[in-house]
Amino acid sequence: MHKFNINRRSFLKNSTSFLAYTTLGAQGLDSFYDEKVRRVGLIGSGWYGKSDLFRLIQVANVEVVALCDVDQQMLDHAAELVSKRQKSGKVPQKYRDYREMLADHEFDIILIGTPDHWHALQAIDAIKAGAHVFLQKPISVDVKEGEAILAAARKYNKVVQIGTQRRSTPHLVEAKKKIVDAGLLGKVSHVDMCCYYHMRGNIKRDPQPVPDYLDYELWTGPAPMRPYNGSVHRRWRAYMEYCNGIVGDMCVHMFDATRWMLDLGWPKKISSTGGIYVQKESLANTTDTQHAVFEYEDLNCIWNHRTWGNAPDPAYPWSYIIYGENGSLKASVQKFEFYPTGSKEPTMSMDWVNESEKYPEDLTEEGIELFAASAMRNHMLDFISAIDHEGRPVADIEQGHISTASCILANMSCELERPLIYDHKTQKVTGDDEATRLLERPYREPWVHPDPDQV
Repeated sequence: MHKFNINRRSFLKNSTSFLAYTTLGAQGLDSFYDEKVRRVGLIGSGWYGKSDLFRLIQVANVEVVALCDVDQQMLDHAAELVSKRQKSGKVPQKYRDYREMLADHEFDIILIGTPDHWHALQAIDAIKAGAHVFLQKPISVDVKEGEAILAAARKYNKVVQIGTQRRSTPHLVEAKKKIVDAGLLGKVSHVDMCCYYHMRGNIKRDPQPVPDYLDYELWTGPAPMRPYNGSVHRRWRAYMEYCNGIVGDMCVHMFDATRWMLDLGWPKKISSTGGIYVQKESLANTTDTQHAVFEYEDLNCIWNHRTWGNAPDPAYPWSYIIYGENGSLKASVQKFEFYPTGSKEPTMSMDWVNESEKYPEDLTEEGIELFAASAMRNHMLDFISAIDHEGRPVADIEQGHISTASCILANMSCELERPLIYDHKTQKVTGDDEATRLLERPYREPWVHPDPDQV
């Protein structure tokens, strides 16, 4: 096989894969700079909420009407930045309670970038208020929440795009088209997925008074309330009360990308083992080591993470490898490489697409993941296209639910120390009443858990 590298220029000039899957057709990307102004609101104005919003501003004609955050300092800072980025130059109206924001305005689009424990209530309320929703992953902290968001999206006929932007990452779109869909892998029977980032946090802090600028009661919402220690509302991914751990944060991306690449649905069985093996002194209660197996017919997708030690392959610390009888595809957020069976060198590769020449503001944006910027712009364009064409986006809520719920079930399996089989049709764990009860986490009063049958 001839060895070549797919670079940015050749991808943008020659590839039709992105235009095909976003259904933009011959009009191309510039068609979205039309006269229609979409009214946008953001719930959760932290790091990734702002990042998502800025990518939308770059590719669509929008007016950011309002922002919501329980942290007044974060909210004020975000409003100032948005006024400098949006065309009108207007400062969005600011809210601390998202329910008031939804009641005061009619939105075309709501972006949700809050901690995971808030996703379900906010997404469902935004859908009921008439908005299409861009929801960050994981979509929920329990399986029943995800079922409820899906039910609401279908009942009210709203587009819900999930922030699993690997499905819109240029080099991965190209890998799917030219390697997976072209049949170069042959029969696929194994996938390895991993994350070896030291990201868990060695948190050791005593309780502190809640600062005046933070509404900690509202931040906690339906989740259990932990003592405030100065980092809970910023390092919330360290605590299972507010998230699904590293499996829900990092595995959901790689597992979702694998399912998209291979056109996989619900796993037939999920099992997991792990725990806190090394970083026992931290207040964090997420696992520092975990192994999970998502089983399909003649195919296992296996996840491993460690928040300590070295990565087996320093070039691919957060990645997946799809193994076929004729070759293997090694992929990450940075690049992909294809190795035919028996070859020590890749015969096809591509790096992430850098669009900073077209979008120079990327280079000065604080905290931006530059490697993901083009992917998220594509993801936003796909979202807008689905709204305009009344279709399903590439990371539709159903796909986000499958990936999220599978990761939640892996955590449940780890806790219960047994494999689980989830039946989406009955919304039960087959033959396991105890596990079925864990599909719905108790809510703190007065918040009420959404019911998939009553949204």
